[in-house]
Parts: sequence; C-alpha cells; structure tokens
Amino acid sequence: MRDFVPPQAELRRRVANRILDVYAGYGFELIETPALEDLDVLVGSGGGENEKLIFKVLKRGARLDEELERGGELADMGLRFDLTVPLARFVANHLNDLPMPFKAAHVAPVWRGERPARGRFREFVQCDIDVVGEPSVAAEVELCSATLDALAKIGLEGCTVKLNDRRLLRAVVDKYLGPLEDPTPVYIALDKLDKSSPEAVAEELSAYDPAGVPELLKWVAEGDLSVCPPEVATDLRATLEALGHTATFEPSLVRGIGYYTGQIFEIQRADVPYSLGGGGRYDGMTARFGAPALPMCGFSIGFERVCELVDLTAFQHGQHKVAITCASQEEMLRCLAAARPQRERDPSVVFSVVRRARNVRKQQEDLARLGYDEILDGKEFGKH
Repeated sequence: MRDFVPPQAELRRRVANRILDVYAGYGFELIETPALEDLDVLVGSGGGENEKLIFKVLKRGARLDEELERGGELADMGLRFDLTVPLARFVANHLNDLPMPFKAAHVAPVWRGERPARGRFREFVQCDIDVVGEPSVAAEVELCSATLDALAKIGLEGCTVKLNDRRLLRAVVDKYLGPLEDPTPVYIALDKLDKSSPEAVAEELSAYDPAGVPELLKWVAEGDLSVCPPEVATDLRATLEALGHTATFEPSLVRGIGYYTGQIFEIQRADVPYSLGGGGRYDGMTARFGAPALPMCGFSIGFERVCELVDLTAFQHGQHKVAITCASQEEMLRCLAAARPQRERDPSVVFSVVRRARNVRKQQEDLARLGYDEILDGKEFGKH
C-alpha cells in the first residue's frame, strides 16, 4: 500500500479523468460502491485465487466478544478484491432504479492480501466498464472499442485485444481429455503457455489422458474453431470482424477468474511484456443476490500498469498555474483577497498564495515541479 505525493497524485487523477471522459462519450454512467462488502458476498463469488486474499474485517463490539467466547466466525465483512462482484450486488439491489441495459463505469481501489513484490500491490486502483442486460456480442465490441480508445487517449496507442471464449475452452477440454467435473486445473496449466514451454505444460497435465494432452496442446497452437459449438464460433468471428485489425484470436488465453461464462479478452501492446487490462462475459452473477440472472460483461484497465507507462509530462501542460509568494501574514491575507476575483474571472487558472520560504531557490524548484509556470512577488500582486 503506497502513498502518492504531488505531483504524482494529481497526475494519476488526470489519467483517470481522461479515461472516464472517453467512457462517458460511450454512455457509461459513473457509479460508486463501498470498500466493504458482506463476507458472504465476496466468498464463493467465482473470484478464484483472489478470494483467498480477502482482507477480512472483524465483527464489532459485543458481537465479536460473543463469537470469541463460542469459537465462531470472527469476521463478517471484507474489503472488495475487485469491482465486478460489488457491481453485481449493486445491480441486484438497485434493479428498479436502473435503466436496462445499464452501462456502468467504476474507478476505485481494491485490496488483496498479496505478497508484496515489484508491480504487485495490496491496494491498487481498478478502472472498469461493464454492460448489464445486453446478451449479444455488441456488448463485447463496445467494451473493447471503448477501452482501446481510452488507452489511446492517454497516449498508449497500438494496443491489441486478444480474444477467447470459456465455452470454447470447455468444449476443447471435454473433446480431448473427456468430460471433467472440474476443468480448472487444466485451465491453470494452459494459462502458463505464455511463460512455459509446451513440454512443461504437458508434464503438468500428465495426470490426464496421455493421448489427449498432445492433441489439446496442438489445438491451442493452431486454434481450430471447428471443434467448438457453432454459436460460439459465430460469436467469436462476429467480435473479431467488428474490431478488425485491433483484435486477434488467442486460443491459450484463459484468465484466472472462475466467474467467466463466455468471451474473455485481454489488452496487449507489442512493447510491453504483460497485459494492460482484461475482462469478459460473466452472465448470471446477479442471481447470487436474489435478482434475475442478467447478461453481464465487463472490461478492466490495469490502472497501475498504465500509469507507469504513460508519459506523465503530457498531462502537465495546458493549465496556467500562478504562485504568489508572500513575506508576512498581512501580505498573505491581502493576496488571498486579491486572488479571489481573479479566480472568478478565469477559473482555469490556478492562483496559490504561499509564504515565501527562506530557501527561495528550492521553493521555486518545488513549485516548478508541481507545474507552476509563473511565480509572483506578493508585494506587487493585486495592486494594478
């Protein structure tokens, strides 16, 4: 969990706002949800390994004392580990107040009890858009298009969407390894193909049909759509055709979240060794909260990753910032009064009244680092 000092915090805000401006242009409506959810909302929601990383919150007061005495469950709430599960709960709770289909944008921190490492944090921001109530691939196409446009808007052009479908993966696994009660271990092994050799993955799958494993890996290498249900192939082709050169079919794409029910996707750029975002279709999650099983599909930008890649200097231009340095309280009060009408005349200009530091040179350097392009002497400010 990290602190962000100026100007980094301000630049992160500007990156988020530029992304949200693109999403607003597509008609996505901003929502907010609490950081805490009931633990039974989070556990068993299909979040895969992420559910094991939930920060649980102890019950409060007398309830905690009672549970301690009888050795019961001490936690009843948890910090959200993604924004998808809270969205499903949100839609179920407010179904009568929302238009259908509903297009949501949600930018907020999430928490996971990760082992801290480079690029892996316990608190990080997710930047999500979701379409609720649209069963066709029009939802997938719009989500991918909006995400590509948002990344281009912050200077990350040349990105490509990689597409697959969980229904296709299930059909292929059933075909070559036989119907499995739980194909998750196979998915986990296939997901390693971008980092491990086919031989290493085959070794991990050695407990399955020895004749089927090579055929499965061959299919992943070739990506023959003829083995999947016709409607799945039709949907994939429709999405690929609509997105044109910005999308490719990637048979080895799995994604670790268990709640996906249809197409899945990730954003990649050739010069970056990791994905910049991902998502997919997760129909029916609202049913867990007593609502109808609505079609749902979403895409999440890896906000922390894109903030490391963008040229942050590009977000510092375009705003005039004036610092007025003063020698005394009397001078500061006079300049504060003089700055008020100037802000009203031109709200786009920043006027900051500060006490003049003893080390004037360092103060000027600090102000320049914060984007102030003009520094005025409070003695003269507002007199003309």
